[in-house]
Amino acid sequence: MWAAGGVLSYSLSMIGLNSGRSGDSSFPLVSISAAAAEAMEFMANFERDYGETHPNFVTEGFVAALQQSQDAFKLLFVYLHSPDHPDTPLICERTLCSEVLVAFVNENFVAWGASIRASEGFKMSNSLKASRFPFCAVVMAVTNQRIALLQQVEGPKSPEEMLAILQRVLEESSPVLVSARLEAEERRNNMRLMEEQDAAYRAELEADQARERQREEEQERLAREAAETESKRKEEEEDRERATREAAEKEATLARMRQEKALSLGVEPEKAPDVTQVLVRFPTGERKGRRFHRTATIQSLYDYVDSIGCLEVESYSLVSNFPRVVYGPDKLSLSLEDAGLHPQASLFVEVNS
Repeated sequence: MWAAGGVLSYSLSMIGLNSGRSGDSSFPLVSISAAAAEAMEFMANFERDYGETHPNFVTEGFVAALQQSQDAFKLLFVYLHSPDHPDTPLICERTLCSEVLVAFVNENFVAWGASIRASEGFKMSNSLKASRFPFCAVVMAVTNQRIALLQQVEGPKSPEEMLAILQRVLEESSPVLVSARLEAEERRNNMRLMEEQDAAYRAELEADQARERQREEEQERLAREAAETESKRKEEEEDRERATREAAEKEATLARMRQEKALSLGVEPEKAPDVTQVLVRFPTGERKGRRFHRTATIQSLYDYVDSIGCLEVESYSLVSNFPRVVYGPDKLSLSLEDAGLHPQASLFVEVNS
């Protein structure tokens, strides 16, 4: 079709787009970042001057736009913008911003635009031999290294004229696009089939290996469980013996501590003016009372509570209610009289968190 229609074919190296090697073209390759920046600047200037109704120009370089069209199995619509040409406002406002044309281009083409003042736009105007402006073109990727120029549109065109040209090019190129799409789908299907076959083979191989590993692991598990059961039995027996021994030792230590503290308290004094009556209330609600000499210390009250064995905790405080006073470590050396607990006191045990 292209040979019969006189379609021009260009090598990407010939127009300076396939590599950055020197000697490939008289127009050096524009870097990806620079090309994208130029495309975004073109889009911003176009929308500033003519509004937001326009073809969806790709805001990347020509090669990226060409790749997008190839991936989408569409033709690439190229617009080279000449800001100083007197016919530029006419084609932009009347044609490129026509809602009908915009909808048609966006539906059937990938669009790319550039100003000929920019590096890539200038290079493409020379590569495509743009001799008259406004200039539009339709191109197609032929191979990875070549493009085909299917149509040039030079000079001002009405929306109807431009639409008719693009429709004709699209109809003529449709068999090629359809064939390319079918070939790509066939390649994908073949690739997917091969991947599925490879996956099935790997799955079967892995299943065989998994069954063998499972058999070996089961044997190892049984042997390990037997050893663990025996080891656990011995550990439990040792733990029971140790717990019994520790409990007995702890109980003996507590009994010895209670006895020592009870002995340190001495004989409970009889009622007298210099004797303090102390009542202690425990968290269980149980109450215990004892008399102490008024010169006895707060530590004596703690020794008394410890000696009677009504608590199963080690950290607690003796507290009075009205007013609330905590007789903590800083008050252990105070006498009952100095602490304001003489001639009688009512305290409760508060478990420390």
